[in-house]
Amino acid sequence: MSKTVWIINQYASTPDSGFAGRHYYLGKELAKLGYNVYLIASSAHHLLREKPDMRSEFEFQEEDNRFNVVWVRMPHYEQAHSKSRIIGWFLFSRRIRKLAKIVPDSPDVIVCSSPSLLSFFGAKSLARRFSARLVFEVRDIWPMTLMDIGGYSPRHPFIRFLQWVEDRAYRDSDRVVSNLKNAVEHMVERGMEKEKFSWIPNGFSLEEVSQNAPLNNSAKKKIPQDKFLIGYTGTLGVANSLYTLIDAAERLRDFPEIAFILVGDGKEKATLQKRVLEKGLVNVHFINPIPKVEIQAMLSQFDGCYIGLSKDPLFRFGVSPNKLFDYLYSGKPIIYGIESGNYKPVEDAGAGFQIPSEDAKQLEDAVLKLYRMEDSERAQMGANGRKVALEQYEYGQLAENLAKVLFD
Repeated sequence: MSKTVWIINQYASTPDSGFAGRHYYLGKELAKLGYNVYLIASSAHHLLREKPDMRSEFEFQEEDNRFNVVWVRMPHYEQAHSKSRIIGWFLFSRRIRKLAKIVPDSPDVIVCSSPSLLSFFGAKSLARRFSARLVFEVRDIWPMTLMDIGGYSPRHPFIRFLQWVEDRAYRDSDRVVSNLKNAVEHMVERGMEKEKFSWIPNGFSLEEVSQNAPLNNSAKKKIPQDKFLIGYTGTLGVANSLYTLIDAAERLRDFPEIAFILVGDGKEKATLQKRVLEKGLVNVHFINPIPKVEIQAMLSQFDGCYIGLSKDPLFRFGVSPNKLFDYLYSGKPIIYGIESGNYKPVEDAGAGFQIPSEDAKQLEDAVLKLYRMEDSERAQMGANGRKVALEQYEYGQLAENLAKVLFD
């Protein structure tokens, strides 16, 4: 009889509803391995582009053989920082307990994924009811994130409550998983037994990239011709260090043969465009978001890819941005402007250059170094990246690694 996995992630999505991502792809790959998988998510959250049609408290959406998404009806809220979102944490944890009578396959393992820490209580209740193994997954370290980025005091009553929940999750879970390689250091400090920990990074879907979807004509027309292109794809947000990219473009304005492409959308897009206009830069081009299946076609147009994050002490535990793995698979050299502690994926793979975060001068130097390289040198960097992508970050392999954690 096939074993069953329930994956609880309040902020999960599918390609049709949002950005898909980690649990959607891992769920599909686990199903291919013969497991029954249910991905349990909120029907209303800030990461959804299209909300599912909810006619009852729970809606099942069959994605593949053995793989189902279970949407839990939740109240709508507008912003990520809305107080209604916090109320939703409590409500979601309560509502998922009803799944014991709804989902046809009882779980052998329940995976509960943060940052919605409070869903751990619902997951633990379900695991106890079914005598299932309980795996706690950490994708953002909360409440540390709220203290380091949000500026909350560790003495704040709600922060103290969340800290108690985090510590209890490490104690009460059978295993702990994270996409942050060095998060184990923090977890051990919080009392977790080191042997519980396993690193399962984010990755890319070989099935998806193998579709070889062509780039749509609208986007293709906006790509400047006969230029050395440094490209970025993804969210245009404060944390992505894109103002550093604009500043580097300004420093390189005397190299008309070099251009920068920013593909995507986000809260900072209008401000970034305004800054480019104010500086009179003609070497920076913006392209609207494209379907995920076209990302590889877009990356093929670049001579190098840029990824950056703001300076943040949290990143010492490692990072796992989805675009990194798309970049690696693309076979293009990468400029990696992230200070991620001992986790140095681009440098270790020989797939490009690692530079300090938010350093426009270092970014300028890296772009020029890449530009002045022989084609064969850039090609070798790209080949190194693709090799490590296929060996370490493909979701089929990651699902096999996760299955060992879940069932060993």
